[in-house]
Amino acid sequence: MSAELPPGVPAPPTGPGALERHLRQRRDAGAKLLVPYVTGGLGADWVDAVRAAADAGADAVEVGIPFSDPVMDGPVIQQASDQALHAGATPVSVLESLRRADVGVPLVVMTYYNLCFHMGHERFAASLAEAGVRAAILPDLPLEEVGPWAGAADAAGVETVLLAAPTAPDERLPRICTRARGFVYAVGLLGVTGERAELAESATVIAARLKAVTDKPVLIGVGVSNAEQAVQACAVADGVVVGSAVVRRLLEGEGPEGVAAFLRGIRHALDATS
Repeated sequence: MSAELPPGVPAPPTGPGALERHLRQRRDAGAKLLVPYVTGGLGADWVDAVRAAADAGADAVEVGIPFSDPVMDGPVIQQASDQALHAGATPVSVLESLRRADVGVPLVVMTYYNLCFHMGHERFAASLAEAGVRAAILPDLPLEEVGPWAGAADAAGVETVLLAAPTAPDERLPRICTRARGFVYAVGLLGVTGERAELAESATVIAARLKAVTDKPVLIGVGVSNAEQAVQACAVADGVVVGSAVVRRLLEGEGPEGVAAFLRGIRHALDATS
């Protein structure tokens, strides 16, 4: 379903980009999609953690470029960002590491618009593309203001993933889905990222609303903490984004091996239901 976009927001390119093609192929083959998040620059072995996530069955890996005011993120990812920044992580250093990483699955960068704006839309988009990054998530950049960035990203071949909140009215969702590329990020609950004891009911509700208006992959993120919750989310959604539960294992010293073991458990549970 295509919808009219707000003024100043360009129509997306015709046809899916590399990330969306990959996720569609996996979905159409019957798989549920798993996209873990790793904070870039968190420890000397963070790139190994990205590789470990891919080896454990991730369909793509989301890498956070640390920012001093991560408004969408809860205590775990805030702590990880602080540690990475104090260790000297910068957008340039994170992307240079990704350029050499050879992970084997598509890479998605998640960061905040201030970094993009400071670097300049075209330069930031080009830097992502040169590092082999397929898509970007800028959670504090709303649909109505995404035009300048989306145009630069489209020109560089970088897909702009857009978020849909549980509070979004029905008429807004088709517009978000029309402009979103790669996948549509269904925000599971109101609030910041973090592990929860239970999957919020709002997660499957927003996923179902999105699935009703788009054929693009719909992934639930925020509040997906373990294999049981991932399976529950994927009863409606095409897949999940798992962040804080992964990053906590790195903060607690479990390293790439701990990340891989955790994600293999989720992959196994998802495959058992496919």
